[in-house]
Amino acid sequence: MLDPFAHDVLEDPAELHETLREAGPVVYLDRYDVYAMARYEHVYAALTNWQEFCSGAGVGLSNFRYEKPWRPPSLLLEADPPRHDAPRAVLSAILGPRALRRLREEWFADAEKLVDEVLGAREFDAVTALAQAFPLRVFPDTVGISREGRENLLPYGDHAFNAFGPANDLVEKGLPGIGEISAWVNAQCGRDALAPGGFGARIWAAADRGEITHEQAPLVVRSLLTAGVDTTVHGLAAVLYAMATNPVEWQRLRERPEVLARVAFDEAVRWESPVQTFFRTAMADMTIGDVTIPDGKKILMFLGAANRDPRRWADPDAFDLARDPSGHVGFGMGIHQCAGQHVARLEAAALLTALARRVERIELAGPPRRHHNNTLRAWASMPVSVSLA
Repeated sequence: MLDPFAHDVLEDPAELHETLREAGPVVYLDRYDVYAMARYEHVYAALTNWQEFCSGAGVGLSNFRYEKPWRPPSLLLEADPPRHDAPRAVLSAILGPRALRRLREEWFADAEKLVDEVLGAREFDAVTALAQAFPLRVFPDTVGISREGRENLLPYGDHAFNAFGPANDLVEKGLPGIGEISAWVNAQCGRDALAPGGFGARIWAAADRGEITHEQAPLVVRSLLTAGVDTTVHGLAAVLYAMATNPVEWQRLRERPEVLARVAFDEAVRWESPVQTFFRTAMADMTIGDVTIPDGKKILMFLGAANRDPRRWADPDAFDLARDPSGHVGFGMGIHQCAGQHVARLEAAALLTALARRVERIELAGPPRRHHNNTLRAWASMPVSVSLA
């Protein structure tokens, strides 16, 4: 009985992914009474067809048609048009490439400072010292939340993404403290808690202009704080792991960081898929291949499996900076595609550029250790050693 949330699968999902891809376009998983898609073609099609594969019933195992969610649903991830449209438009304007240009110089300078601090030691944990430290350093500032209590963001995001899966030990682990942490996060979403000029204040300003309601504003801010930290942390850890285990690619990046930093991040997101799975719900009976998915049933989309589908990618298990990784589904696809992906790319470009300037070689200094999450593919620890340029 296949269990995509078992610890051995979370440690290394490759075998399960191959089994699902080879089994057919759709596979029924009786353990959870859901239908699974693991081939790129079908995952992509489902992600871009919100009319038949809805998000409004939840993007986790829980079905909001029949179950009450543990927190108010996300207006971006867990809503469909028309309810989804206005919040998405507001956030897309705030987080778009043009709006982020003003942050580029500041974030690149901040990355240089962090790298200078970290490289005082030749061995360090790349997860805590870089992948976690940089987003927690720049992103909450940009949203406009206070420095006090930022340590709550990672466990909050971890629990939120665990909760998309079954009520297993990973969910239970986060329950004792989630009430207090959620209260802190919710408090940061209020107008008075947010610094003027930040992303959060601009969301509230959109509410004042009538683009969204004042009831929606704190939920949109909360979406930023829920999905804008953990996913970026794990994306950065993925690209640092790729660089530490692919020295030829690291040298290639060092030669042209202004071009290849973004490619490296997107290739790492394809290769590791920090967001491994998301659910949709069938809006009608539909037949794919020789399997009929009944109306109202949950569909588990394996983004990580799609991103290594040999039907779509040549040599998919290789990390390759000569590859064009565009088209990967690591940020989703369609109207629910990650609104903050440009923010994540900018953070990655800043950090990788700073490292490329200073570090001749980066390699593992000990066994890295995975962090298990029902939705995310993550590292808990990654000891590395560096040689300076």
